[in-house]
Amino acid sequence: MPSKSVTPYFRYWRTTIVMDREVIDAVVSASHRGPSDQLRRALDAWPGTYYWSDRESPDRLVLIRATRSAPRERWWFHTLLFVMTFGTVWMAGAMLIGPSVRISAVFGVAPADLWSSISGWATQAVPAFGFAAALMGVLLTHEMGHYVVAKRYHINASPPFFLPAPPQINFIGTFGAFIRLRSPVVDRRQLLDVGAAGPWAGFVISVLALAFGLAHSNAAPDLIGETRQFIYIHNSPFFLGDSFFMTWMRLAVAGEHTVELHPMALAGWFGLFVTTLNLLPLGQLDGGHIVYALIGRHQAKVGLLMWYGLIVLGFQFWGWWLWAALILILGRGRLAHPSVMEPHRPVPWSRWPFGLATAILFVVTFTPNPLPSLL
Repeated sequence: MPSKSVTPYFRYWRTTIVMDREVIDAVVSASHRGPSDQLRRALDAWPGTYYWSDRESPDRLVLIRATRSAPRERWWFHTLLFVMTFGTVWMAGAMLIGPSVRISAVFGVAPADLWSSISGWATQAVPAFGFAAALMGVLLTHEMGHYVVAKRYHINASPPFFLPAPPQINFIGTFGAFIRLRSPVVDRRQLLDVGAAGPWAGFVISVLALAFGLAHSNAAPDLIGETRQFIYIHNSPFFLGDSFFMTWMRLAVAGEHTVELHPMALAGWFGLFVTTLNLLPLGQLDGGHIVYALIGRHQAKVGLLMWYGLIVLGFQFWGWWLWAALILILGRGRLAHPSVMEPHRPVPWSRWPFGLATAILFVVTFTPNPLPSLL
């Protein structure tokens, strides 16, 4: 067994097998701390991952390996979902950016004219392609951030599932994306790293889209509204809410005047909003992962306070009520984060700046009233 290659270097250890993972929680013998050359070679040959739990003691070691092969992934299915979602986001972008561009124009035509109708729609919807590419880039990068870090910890994770949505039902054309963790999360360190990787990865793409889009946005200094950025919907200005970060980006790139957002900037704005939604410290959202990782079971109090906060904010933007209800449905009435295998093991001090920075990311991207024009 692989465990026999490392246990001779331990003073004592505990082996736990959960689902498809073997986890060894070990205390290294005094003669092999450092580690010794012999232990280092054994760890290099270990068929999994390992890390030192320095906050508990300098000789505490955690090793993880798979006990069976990972299932064969249906990448064709995930690719199909991605393409379908790209299509619905493109349609949604076309409806948001150009009121004359309607996918319904291709329906009801003769079969012989179908291809020319689709080509004509795609030509008119070219400006929305950048919107779709940027927003899908945010979603893809977000989920792949989770996926890559989960794989680094040898957590059995699925590829991303993308959820298309008809633009008539969801005006951005998607219900988002998610990955499934099919093996247990061992401790709060893993939970923090996996949970925070997605928002940060998506945030980077959002910033790039915003920087490009704001630089190419049209100034509208004479237009006064609820905020300083808007898009036209049916020839009427539709203003979008501000966060601290959005305000800073707009001032840094576009100046102090009101701007009509370029499609790429619109995608970046939505990317920031997606980041905010995921970082809410509720249940099994990314924010719930991060707060539970940092403060353990006290996350339940933070989650309850945040949920009541959404109820109050709902009087300003009714969408928060829908989100609060959805969180309860998905969590089966629970706002608390479920426990990990080893909840007693604290997050290393070296990870705390990363966790606190992620909490700050939530604060600076949070938009109390994202769609003030709906009032």
